[in-house]
Amino acid sequence: MGFIDTIISRAKQNKKTIVLPESYDPRIIEACAKLLDQDIVRVVMIGDRTRIEAVAPQWDISGARFVDPETSPLAEPFANAFCALRKAKGMTLEKARDLMRDPLYFAVMMVKQREADGMVAGAINSTSNTLRPALQILKTAPGTKIVSAFFMIIVPDCPYGLDGTFLFADSGLVENPDADQLSEIALSSARTFRLLTGGEPHVAMLSYSTYGSAKSELTEKVIEATRLAKQKAPDLSLDGELQVDAALVEQVAKSKAPGSMVAGKANVLIFPDLNSGNISYKLAQRLARAEAYGPITQGIARPVNDLSRGCSADDIVGVAAITAVQAQDID
Repeated sequence: MGFIDTIISRAKQNKKTIVLPESYDPRIIEACAKLLDQDIVRVVMIGDRTRIEAVAPQWDISGARFVDPETSPLAEPFANAFCALRKAKGMTLEKARDLMRDPLYFAVMMVKQREADGMVAGAINSTSNTLRPALQILKTAPGTKIVSAFFMIIVPDCPYGLDGTFLFADSGLVENPDADQLSEIALSSARTFRLLTGGEPHVAMLSYSTYGSAKSELTEKVIEATRLAKQKAPDLSLDGELQVDAALVEQVAKSKAPGSMVAGKANVLIFPDLNSGNISYKLAQRLARAEAYGPITQGIARPVNDLSRGCSADDIVGVAAITAVQAQDID
């Protein structure tokens, strides 16, 4: 059974409620129909039911719950709760009422108030628009310093990683993390990899240098991040700084990083900045024809996940199932 099939199976075992606020997009409607037909999660669609069903009438979404912020009795209590949360930031009740008409803000308040277990959006909204309400309303999880984003990359017929399964981070959110932030991203990613795959994470702190083969500010950041991560989690299989070939290929690892507990078997790849992480996941997706699920967030108090605006309905199904598994872990 492949990665996403396993995730879907796990989601079915303890069904969660996932809210999809971009309900007028045909891909979201198709994904909703598939989620319901396969009995993966319960679905909440945000908006006017008649208008939503008219967009793609070929898909049966009658099993979803429909909530329209314009008419829902939840709107006023949500506005009051949001106003109280943001009062110190100058929020007024009038402005809170206006924001509750925004499907993204309304959907995140549904998660906050336990009307739903998680949210998936980003098919038509930017990452910043998708995650801003989550960071304002849900905030970070206990014990977490930074919210970051990752992709699960599944490469067909690949001898590396966990049977071709990798976690790439941060490849969607944090633009240029400092050494401490990079160490936190590594630790969060290791926990996430274990949660989603059941496998043991082997974390590679990536660079263009291996064990001091080059020296610059860029390599020093990764070296310091590696030191901090090892200090915080001494039992974790984590090493750096490593070039990607040394991280993945055993033969190269023996030459470049002999004795490393990670080199040659890395499955969690931590990139030094968003440029390298985002470029790398897209290269894997397009050139290796890898499945790429994400960007998935880690570190938010309850699961809210972003989609690529180029996503397909099946991508949305996969991310919704991952979101449900993340929600199961919070219970």
